[in-house]
Amino acid sequence: MGLLDKAKQAAEQAAAKAKEGVEEVQTKRELSQAYAELGKSVVELVEAGEMTDPRLDATVEKIRTLRAKLEAEGVTADEVDETRAPAMPT
Repeated sequence: MGLLDKAKQAAEQAAAKAKEGVEEVQTKRELSQAYAELGKSVVELVEAGEMTDPRLDATVEKIRTLRAKLEAEGVTADEVDETRAPAMPT
């Protein structure tokens, strides 16, 4: 196997690993979004009185506090997309 063939093989292996890494990141992001959607549904159920569990109380209260803080800053709940991570500050 010549030097060029070895280089080509190494490049193909690197490309395959990079593709696997991208797929893994995408899967993790989808999982994170699914958890966020589930969390939003749970908060809605708790606030509607359809779900109660003492383990949820502190987190739901934290969400209420953060929502109130955003509203005080003039940001409505509709402007916040809970399923996406916030943009990094520039």
